[in-house]
Amino acid sequence: MLKCLSDREFPVNEVIALASQKSRGKKLSFGDKILEVQALEGYDFTGTDIALFSAGSEVAKKYADIAAKSGCIVIDNSSYFRMDPEVPLIVPEVNIDDLKDFHKKNIIANPNCSIIQLVVALKPLHACAKIKRVIVSTYQSVSGAGKNAMDELFRQTKSKYMNAHVPANVFPKSIAFNIIPHIDEFLEDDYTKEEWKMHDEIKKILDPNILLSATCVRVPVFVGHSESVYVEFESSITAEEAREALNEADGVLVIDNPEDNHYITPIEAAGETAVFVSRIRRDLTHPNALNMWVVCDNLRKGAALNAVQIAEELVQKYL
Repeated sequence: MLKCLSDREFPVNEVIALASQKSRGKKLSFGDKILEVQALEGYDFTGTDIALFSAGSEVAKKYADIAAKSGCIVIDNSSYFRMDPEVPLIVPEVNIDDLKDFHKKNIIANPNCSIIQLVVALKPLHACAKIKRVIVSTYQSVSGAGKNAMDELFRQTKSKYMNAHVPANVFPKSIAFNIIPHIDEFLEDDYTKEEWKMHDEIKKILDPNILLSATCVRVPVFVGHSESVYVEFESSITAEEAREALNEADGVLVIDNPEDNHYITPIEAAGETAVFVSRIRRDLTHPNALNMWVVCDNLRKGAALNAVQIAEELVQKYL
């Protein structure tokens, strides 16, 4: 988030870095400046315009209301407020008009990283031929589970070449040279929380009538989420029409020339801000359906950049 703010030259007089007491005094870079971390506990948000929260649901639950009631606008990256009917759930390229309701609680929710890239790709198609149903399988990088998860992949991968063993700690099974069809906890219907987040959030962001079924999978990739997406429409739409609509859409970059192996992989998307769409093709089982491959840097557009874009809109129109 700090890097995105700096890179995009966000108009700011002062940036304050907040964290837990154990991180107090730690130094962080912000452009050509050095920030000294202050303690979140006891911080007075009065006079602070915007707070970017990315510390999980428990911290959001405890401190977001405190900040909001002090007059600060909170943009929260956790799942805690996403389905609150009084909290807008925003992807700027998709539903920026919903931002007008932020004043109800002074809190804005950043969506799940996997749903952000999905709705950015679906919005222009939904405008062309109304979407009825989406079936998505995600291939989510370990960075979505945090630094410890990235460290676990690194240690396990290294251990394989040293004939050693590093037990699974962050993940339920070994992640190196493996894939795990399990993200977040399983619920009574055998879907996971992550899969239900996608089901619920697409309805709030894009259209409540869209049906979605997801299978969320963790893969041994450090950065970049990928998705195999089946999209069923109410009317016919060709792959060429879809490609044209996506080419004209904000935040989307179409890389789709299979003959020359032109498609995007997570390594190529890492560090980029676009949502990449490849392998757009008609479905062989339904006349009004298409398949496509969607890839995005989950740390940037899937989290930090999306929050900063929301903040930019606040500055331009509401502050």
